[in-house]
Amino acid sequence: MRLEDELREAIVTGRFQPNERLVEVELTRMLGAGRSAVRTALARLEQEGLVEHERNRGARVRLVGKREALEILEARAVLEGLVAMHAARRATAGDRAALRAILAEMRRLLDRGDLIGASDENAVLHRRLMLIAEHHTAARLISTLKSQMVRFQYRTILVPGRAESSFAEHRAIVDAVAAGDGEAAQEAMRVHLANVARALQEDGLG
Repeated sequence: MRLEDELREAIVTGRFQPNERLVEVELTRMLGAGRSAVRTALARLEQEGLVEHERNRGARVRLVGKREALEILEARAVLEGLVAMHAARRATAGDRAALRAILAEMRRLLDRGDLIGASDENAVLHRRLMLIAEHHTAARLISTLKSQMVRFQYRTILVPGRAESSFAEHRAIVDAVAAGDGEAAQEAMRVHLANVARALQEDGLG
């Protein structure tokens, strides 16, 4: 794994928290790498929007606020809508079965009251759509945008009533992809992410 990938994973998984300082000396010990390599990795993550540098204070994990998170969801709606459209046009019988299986697992987790597990399965579904679509540019941009939203990862699924709405939205996406209807799949994905943004906006948290 490349050095920037290790650091990115540490940030995305919450090992490093928003606003936490990233001290080069400590990172060299943790990662077993030279300071020059660490600086290069930090510079690359700064380009992705995960890290920011403060003058005379070094690097820290960038804090994404709610307003920016809503902008990110707006951008994702366009890109993931494109992915859904391409997935609908490319999906094989095996792909359609895999999407149905993910949806069934999401339903099972929701019925057990496991909202976090259902949210994780939601992410699995989105990743599978990207694999089916084979739109590498959109996938790269989406990955960068998603990694900036770690702080908000499980927020919306915990909003009362949101879990069932989310499931219905994902079912609409899968139905459209399974039917080979690219335009319907694109619209269903855009509606889904617009509703995620609305739930985030209304959740009352900063």
